[in-house]
Amino acid sequence: MKNLLGFLLYLACIGYCSAQNNISINAEYDEESQTFSIQQTISFKNESTQSLDEIYLNDWANAYSSKSTPLAKRFAEEYKRKFHFAKREERGYTEIKSFLNTSGDSIKWDRPLGHPDILRLKPISPLLPEQTIDIHIDYTVKIPSDKFTRFGIDSESNLKLRNWYITPAVYKDGWQYYSDRDMGDLYTPPSNINITLKIPEAYYVASGLAVEEQASNDGFKTVTLQGDDRVDSKLYLTKTYIFETKTTNFSKIITNVEDDGLQPEIKNLILGRILHFLNDRLGEYPHEKIFVTREDYMESPIYGLNQLPSFLRPFPDGFQYDVKQLKTITSYYLENTLLNNPRKEQWVNDAILISLIMDYVDIYYPKMKLIGSLSDVIGIRWFHAADLKFNDQYQFLFMNMARLNLDQPLTTSQDSLVKFNKNIANAYKAGIGLKYLENFQEDDAVKTSISQYYSANKLQLTSASEFEEILKENSNKNIDWFFDNYVATNKNIDFKIKHVEKLEDSLLVTINNKTQNNMPISLYGLKDGEVVYKTWVEDIPKSKEVMIPNNGIERLALNYENEVPEVNQRDNYKRVTSLFSKPLQFRIFQDIEDPKYNQIFFMPEFDYNLYDGVSIGPKVYNKTFLNKNFNFNLSPKFGFGSQTMVGSASFSYTSQFKNQKLYAISYGLGGTRFSYGYNLFYEKFTPFLSFRFRNQYLRDNERQALTIRNINVKRDVDPLAPVEQPDYNVFNVNYRYSNPHLSAYSAASFDYQLAEKFSKISMSLEYRKLFKSNRQLNLRFFAGTFLYNDTEDMDYFSFALDRPTDYLFDYNYYGRSQGSGLFSQQIIVAEGGFKSQLEPAFANQWLSTVNASTNLWKWIFAYGDVGLVKNKNENAKVMYDSGIRVSLVDDYFEVFFPVYSNLGWEVSQDNYDQKIRFIVSLDINTLVRLFTRRWY
Repeated sequence: MKNLLGFLLYLACIGYCSAQNNISINAEYDEESQTFSIQQTISFKNESTQSLDEIYLNDWANAYSSKSTPLAKRFAEEYKRKFHFAKREERGYTEIKSFLNTSGDSIKWDRPLGHPDILRLKPISPLLPEQTIDIHIDYTVKIPSDKFTRFGIDSESNLKLRNWYITPAVYKDGWQYYSDRDMGDLYTPPSNINITLKIPEAYYVASGLAVEEQASNDGFKTVTLQGDDRVDSKLYLTKTYIFETKTTNFSKIITNVEDDGLQPEIKNLILGRILHFLNDRLGEYPHEKIFVTREDYMESPIYGLNQLPSFLRPFPDGFQYDVKQLKTITSYYLENTLLNNPRKEQWVNDAILISLIMDYVDIYYPKMKLIGSLSDVIGIRWFHAADLKFNDQYQFLFMNMARLNLDQPLTTSQDSLVKFNKNIANAYKAGIGLKYLENFQEDDAVKTSISQYYSANKLQLTSASEFEEILKENSNKNIDWFFDNYVATNKNIDFKIKHVEKLEDSLLVTINNKTQNNMPISLYGLKDGEVVYKTWVEDIPKSKEVMIPNNGIERLALNYENEVPEVNQRDNYKRVTSLFSKPLQFRIFQDIEDPKYNQIFFMPEFDYNLYDGVSIGPKVYNKTFLNKNFNFNLSPKFGFGSQTMVGSASFSYTSQFKNQKLYAISYGLGGTRFSYGYNLFYEKFTPFLSFRFRNQYLRDNERQALTIRNINVKRDVDPLAPVEQPDYNVFNVNYRYSNPHLSAYSAASFDYQLAEKFSKISMSLEYRKLFKSNRQLNLRFFAGTFLYNDTEDMDYFSFALDRPTDYLFDYNYYGRSQGSGLFSQQIIVAEGGFKSQLEPAFANQWLSTVNASTNLWKWIFAYGDVGLVKNKNENAKVMYDSGIRVSLVDDYFEVFFPVYSNLGWEVSQDNYDQKIRFIVSLDINTLVRLFTRRWY
């Protein structure tokens, strides 16, 4: 009897004692209203040494409840319009009916200010250490559409649920709670979960929990799910069963990740190999099932593979499925067992994840190239990109942000990262950093530490400090630099070989640390292109001399095998036996930077305006896919319309400053030559100096720029319209401010110009507001005045009411001199910003205007402009116009239909089609910024 009781207690402890919290849920789904009615009990144990006066719960289903939640604000910051314009029934919410304790007494509750998806409970008496409270909750959850985050209810009424019920927050050194910001990083302690679902019989259930019981009655299905030590709440209810179950020697895998048409036996082999690898490197996964979905993968894809069209398969059969499942399964593995705070210490899991992926690819695909079999195609194989291995992508994509001066410390809270860092760069920095540490130690200490850390902390609340402690215990070198400099800061790594002195049988090498951090660098000796010597050099505060054996070394190199994520490797080489450290390399088309060469690129470039027609020519430049400080661009072209040479040239250098409000200073010069009329050319030469400012909090879109330049213009004289001053020089100081945002946009510009015969100042202010009612209001104010104006030049330098003459040649007019026809209808909203063509069209003394518009329906707006035009020796005239604006993309593709103005009802007047104005942007760089603005 004693043995039997002991055995039963043992089973009970397995079921209920492994986690200190229990969650029991009875949920009934109403398909018509798309809501769950839930009766839930949370048994929460105070495992701290302090009495708790308050208890916090995560209610992330309520994050969709309004347009002002932290989740909604996150969508707006990243220009995701779907949520703001969604119907009320497409958004979700939680409706709390009651909180009761075991005695049936009501528990007081509220939502902390600024956290509508967090619940704060105030028990009748404080919860003492080791004491447990049972919280009974009656509530309703409305499921949102899946178009916002991929999770929710789709167009076919399938439910993909994540964070759909209430969970306890973590108490560890205080309450650790935060709102949902579309990062999938709910932080909750492991709990024993029991869910009873009552759903329409047509639905199939898929979950990582065990299905304990299932029964049908009167068109409904009752399903019981159970799991111990769980933090994952993902649940799928689908009208057709879209998953397949694969049984391996370790765990069952339930998945619907796209399989590229692979045969079942190949998929079984791949999945079994992945779990064998993880079991060997980490340890046994503690649960029976691994539940990975297509949505999980799309949340964090392998970005190179993710961008490939479906018809392009440059990788061997099974490779794409292998690495997709590898990343998704490993992420699931870690998220459900290594319970770091995912908002504040995600870098630990990221570092382990990416390093494991890199090791797996090195073992099973050691020769895999970044672009697969495309690296063997004639033409493509000449590019340096074709030389890169698949694992080189991680350092390349992190380096993209480091070169842009947008990289952030690994310890940065996830909700403070710019999107590119959150989704890509910071995880990659963590992974390659761990490989950097592994290469530096030259042993298996890092691999051993990962396995030890996993075994010691599996299914427990852990922290980055515990990972650090294990790494340091297993290291035979001082690795403080990794945590103090690499993890905790965004300091760049950049070394240079300054000098080499040949001695009898040795080389005295002087290494400069250009960023003065305390990180090690590898030094190589090369002979006939092969490595004959390697050492790690540590403790280089600013400069250090290193003595190495000669061994016939022909060339020295730092970081030759690219194991250090160094921001600039172009100055890492030094010849010992010849004059030039690096040869010159010419490439057709832009390429990935090869630090072994000085690279110059060629590519054909096309341009168009009405007078030159299509102009084609070579573009000679040095810019690679990664940003550089010094850039040059030579673009001579032949204009087939003008039958002559046109084009542009520019040289610039940018100095960047880490963690400073003044983040960049650029200076240089540029020149252009194009036609401004038929058989009429202009030449523009501009030296410039610019200062760029931004908030040190990088997610803030506020930007400021001060540009000082001197514009020198020479123009051919039009014999049909001679001008007083065909050639001129304008000194220009311009300050610009912008703070773009989906719901509130503001911008300002202040401009000063000084020339021989005039001087003028102007300013423009712009504000856009998207209200919760989906009403959008756009306002713009412009005011400009001449300080003096001695010109008599047909208003060439005057302020324009509707179409600036652009005497500085800054705007991208396709037919700048046209007074009629389609090209004269192109409008750039500058200066007066009017859309109707009114008289007087120019002001040679001062001009002041207000432009406004508001939407009538979605992208259709009503606009109105009003202003005062003042010319010399004339009274100021009141001007106005109004009409309909069709805005497909603000500032990029818009059409204006005038209705009423000083001219009267324009719609009833002759040649109305010639009064229609349009904005169109064909510049590729401008269009790219439109699509990348949410990432940077």
